[in-house]
Amino acid sequence: MRTKDIYGRIASLEGGSVIFASDFLDLCTERQAGRVLTELEAKGEIKRLARGIYCKPIVTRFGPLYPDVSKIVEAVVQRDHAQVLPSGYTAANMLGLSTQVPMAYMFITSGSSRQLTVDGKTINLQRAVPRNFAYKTRLAALIVQALKATGAENIGPEEISALKNAIDKHPDKDAFRSDVLLMPVWMKTIITPLL
Repeated sequence: MRTKDIYGRIASLEGGSVIFASDFLDLCTERQAGRVLTELEAKGEIKRLARGIYCKPIVTRFGPLYPDVSKIVEAVVQRDHAQVLPSGYTAANMLGLSTQVPMAYMFITSGSSRQLTVDGKTINLQRAVPRNFAYKTRLAALIVQALKATGAENIGPEEISALKNAIDKHPDKDAFRSDVLLMPVWMKTIITPLL
């Protein structure tokens, strides 16, 4: 194992980079890399997010800054060659259906379920069935996830306005219309009049 090479590679990374133990398979086994990464974490040079997943903080005079949630999630799903979508109140918040800031960020994925923690924030990636990823447009998939969390009984004028705003901004209306046909019936009754 070439510990110095691992140290050097991590030193050359920009702050905010997401690091996996599997990034060093050209130098050693994943287990050996994990031991070196654990040493670097003990020294405060990197932060463990989950088993085999770390990040290099951005060093500022106010203390370390960690990558934002979307960058971490994107790095994990790219490595896993998976799809991901915000779900629950994370999706509702993104669409403006909820002003609550989620205690935990929720995502569904076609990859493995896992939980990550960074800077006191929990990120849950929950494995979901393929039909959740069957929509052509990300907006339709996001709306389905947000409405599941919000519930039909909680959709009032403000939520309708937020949905209409998101739909009006969508560039591919034809693809979105075809996606609406795949939505559950109660969601279609909310979305169809907004088209």
